[in-house]
Amino acid sequence: MKNKVIFAFLVVLTTSLMGSSFAVGKMGLEFLPPLLLVGLRFTLAGILMAVSVKVLKKKHPVKAKDWLKIMLIGALQTAGVMGAIFFSLRTITAGESAILTFMNPLLVVIFGTLALKISYRFLQWAGVFLGFLGVAVTMGGQVQMEVGTLFGFASAVFWAVGTLLIKKWGWQFDTWVLTAYQMLFGGILLLGMSLFLESKPPVFTAASVVIILWLAIPASIVQFSVWFYLLQNGNPGKVSAFLFLAPFFGVLTGWLLLDEKIGITLLIGGVMIFAGIFLVNWPDKRAEGTVQEEIAKG
Repeated sequence: MKNKVIFAFLVVLTTSLMGSSFAVGKMGLEFLPPLLLVGLRFTLAGILMAVSVKVLKKKHPVKAKDWLKIMLIGALQTAGVMGAIFFSLRTITAGESAILTFMNPLLVVIFGTLALKISYRFLQWAGVFLGFLGVAVTMGGQVQMEVGTLFGFASAVFWAVGTLLIKKWGWQFDTWVLTAYQMLFGGILLLGMSLFLESKPPVFTAASVVIILWLAIPASIVQFSVWFYLLQNGNPGKVSAFLFLAPFFGVLTGWLLLDEKIGITLLIGGVMIFAGIFLVNWPDKRAEGTVQEEIAKG
């Protein structure tokens, strides 16, 4: 019972940190432009983790091509995903952005089929259909399509592609080294993009510094560490099924911190998306491995 309680606590901790970063990030946009904010977040988190893996003497890549793989993952998983999320928060709510972003497990099924020729079960395809139907319901509640909606969907696309690359190449690297340097490379790329694309001057106050530190440490380092711990010490398929809690916490914290309204279409569409993601991640008891393991073999 004790282990189950600890497991439940860690699941709630990591998914709530994932979800809360949308509302906290939207608050941060009052002080800093989006690329600069997310760039500072992941550069700081990457530096702290890079120092940690050096001190702990984790195995680092030697070949240039391996570093290039980590850089590509960082460009997609950190720069692409987080840059698109923070751009989306300029025009849509934190809850809507969270729901769109966490469509990525649905897109992994589609991209995995097209790119890696992975075979998925009927239940998983039913989850994909239900999830996209949920998106249609959610977005149907709006009078017009916001540009933030496109950025929110783009974040899910970047995340899905990054996931497939991690599953294809990740076995070559120490998990913590890969996490540290993909965040660092992605963060530096975001800072470079901010330098050329953004002109709004940042406003550094006690509030903005707290927001940056919160996003960098609890919402990045702690969240990633707990999530990888759960994946390493549990069944990845079963653990991944709990990802559907993250957009729930995104909607909840948007309501609590930003007083965002939860409309009926957002509620119904969100439930359909959560159910779709849950079906996609439902483990196949007849198979020895999970969908994630199949992707790694591809």
